[in-house]
Amino acid sequence: MKNQKKIKNRSFFFLISFLFLTSFISIKTLKKVDIDDIRISGSELFSKNDVVKNSSLKFPTRLIFIKTNFLEKELKQNLSLKNVSVSRQIFPFGLEVQIKTRTPIAYGERILNNEKILGFIDRDGIFIDKQNVDEKNLNNISIKVFGWKAKFKKTLSEIFIAQEKYEFEILKINFSPNGFLTVEERDLKTIFLGFKPNLINYQLQIINNLKNELKKNNFSKKIDNIDLTNPNKPKIKVFKP
Repeated sequence: MKNQKKIKNRSFFFLISFLFLTSFISIKTLKKVDIDDIRISGSELFSKNDVVKNSSLKFPTRLIFIKTNFLEKELKQNLSLKNVSVSRQIFPFGLEVQIKTRTPIAYGERILNNEKILGFIDRDGIFIDKQNVDEKNLNNISIKVFGWKAKFKKTLSEIFIAQEKYEFEILKINFSPNGFLTVEERDLKTIFLGFKPNLINYQLQIINNLKNELKKNNFSKKIDNIDLTNPNKPKIKVFKP
């Protein structure tokens, strides 16, 4: 009988504790969040104000009503982030925002609403506005990209990856307003690649082969430009003596 009574008392205690904790959490989630309740980790580049300005957050708002997935998408896009995680927290109360920034590997230029915007490009071909880049990551950047558009991301990424793998050194990448791709390599000079992004990996292989062959013969100094718009029929134009 005593054991049964102890078990009942213990069960009652746990039930009360559970109900109290549940009620406490419910009350906390209904509490309103303000800007001071935001905590940012992973980067010192962004402030609480940056989070608010680049999202649809309106303060004060109840913690439970904040759509974290939607907020993550907003911040990732508007701040050009590699990744962002937003979580509602009870202890300590507020929003935890974990940020992972992108690392620039090229200078970038894009046109938006007829206005030239300067920034940077990362390995994935993503454009990063100047204010969203940590200056300590700007060392040793030598590539320049002109005419960036979102549809060129994949092509740019493939060029950057190829440069890590091959021997050539791209200095400039230019997309004309109609999408014609031209690159400038340190020794091979101007290389016309054209309108077909599905050929880019094949074209990059040819650039690498040409670079290796022409260096052997010390011929690269005579090159004016190379036309690889049809990679099966490369055309090399040389300076006339």
